Amino acid sequence: MSGICERRVVVVTGAGRGLGRAHALAFAAEGARVVVNDLGVGLDGTPAADSPAGRIVHEIRAAGGEAVAHGGDIATSEGAASLVATALETYGRLDTLVNNAGFLRDRMLVNLGEDDWDAVVRVHLKGHFLTLKHSAAHWRAEAKAGRPPVARVVNTSSGAGLLGSVGQGNYSAAKAGIVALTLVAAAELARYGVQVNAIAPAARTRMTERTFAATMAAPENGFDTMAPGNVSPLVVWLGSAASEGVTGRVFEAEGGRITVMEGWRPGPTLDKAARWSAGEAGEAVRKLLTETTVPGVVYGA
Repeated sequence: MSGICERRVVVVTGAGRGLGRAHALAFAAEGARVVVNDLGVGLDGTPAADSPAGRIVHEIRAAGGEAVAHGGDIATSEGAASLVATALETYGRLDTLVNNAGFLRDRMLVNLGEDDWDAVVRVHLKGHFLTLKHSAAHWRAEAKAGRPPVARVVNTSSGAGLLGSVGQGNYSAAKAGIVALTLVAAAELARYGVQVNAIAPAARTRMTERTFAATMAAPENGFDTMAPGNVSPLVVWLGSAASEGVTGRVFEAEGGRITVMEGWRPGPTLDKAARWSAGEAGEAVRKLLTETTVPGVVYGA
């Protein structure tokens, strides 16, 4: 195989199903050697009867590509370190990290248990942090040894992390944290030749099948706008050397649409040059709000 990721070594977490599977297959189709990570758990994070990572590896190899499976828990330091080690021991290098692993435990806030909060934040946010940390340590060492990498990281946020989503306080908070982590990593790792971006995808997967149930009718004109594979071309490009100069960005991807998301930045302001009274502060806020753009609606509101 040949393509824009020819001979690059790409790690994809949560690659056994849905978006991760689509990403792994798309990278392989563009010539990448893929480390397919999947713990093989159910939608709620509990152990499943089988692990799909091996099946995806077989699928890639059957199409003429190169891939190896990794079944470690990337939300532990040991699992994240072994993921990086698998790439290095198998292929001798690591070029791209795609953080995709995650699951849901949806509850309204008053019903959301502490265990459900911890579990979702652990896999989504901590899982992103640990794989990024161990990959970045390798790339920093390479840069300091005079072998500057052309490294890429693609993190997975969500519209829930950008706007919020009713019944998903844990998931929304974790996905918002991933955006902030992306911005920090892009700034810190640029000196080592590492670019870090995030996507907020919308696609039909195990995690979103209830959310997008209304869109699951037969596709019109042969184009299934909610197919996971629609998101993967953007991820592959961001994970390739062709994306040189693009870092610290968040992209929304759905169907045939790509949007550059614009985050927090200063809007209208008033400066009294002295301390406000509570009443004055309230009046100032009311005035400022008349000059702002109305925020996007929280999903499910």
